[in-house]
Amino acid sequence: MRVISGLWRWRGNPLCRASDLAEAWVALTALLLTVSVAPLIGVLVGGAAQGTLQRSVREQHESRHRVTATVVRALERSPLAVDPEGASGEDVRSRVLAAWTGPDGSRHEANVLVAIDDPDSGDRFALWTDARGRAVARPLDSATATTHAVLAGTGTAVAAAALVEVARRIVVWRLVRRRYARLEQEWERAGPDWGRTGAGS
Repeated sequence: MRVISGLWRWRGNPLCRASDLAEAWVALTALLLTVSVAPLIGVLVGGAAQGTLQRSVREQHESRHRVTATVVRALERSPLAVDPEGASGEDVRSRVLAAWTGPDGSRHEANVLVAIDDPDSGDRFALWTDARGRAVARPLDSATATTHAVLAGTGTAVAAAALVEVARRIVVWRLVRRRYARLEQEWERAGPDWGRTGAGS
């Protein structure tokens, strides 16, 4: 509103310089772009990210299978054994030698991380595998994918608004520099006669 009132104030004002009017129009344009175009870009990017991520969710759920594995024996716990996909990022996991049967009927045995605090031989736990029975990370869930898409859209909208603001500041900076350069030229012309009586001013 201040920009619009500023434009109205300069309307028909004899003290209005061309650079003042240009600065007001630049501010109004930046405001309109920030309010309308930046959110639109954010929505478009968020929508595209949502479509891509949801497709990835479907593909992962089709290609990954949940099987039941059995602990053969516990292994020495690694000090860095944490679950990166846990809610807090600090869910301690234990390393075990586990055995399981893949979706294709093949038998597998490998070292894996499990969310069991004190694993014993014979403990059972869920494990995600590919079609050949190899252990893989659990598939991305739909809610997490939506959260990532929203963050992508929001981040893009904020970045677009910041870019508009940077462009506005650069244009205003150039206008102010040009204004000061003209003032210096005028001062150099009037400077030698400044304060001199009868200098024709």
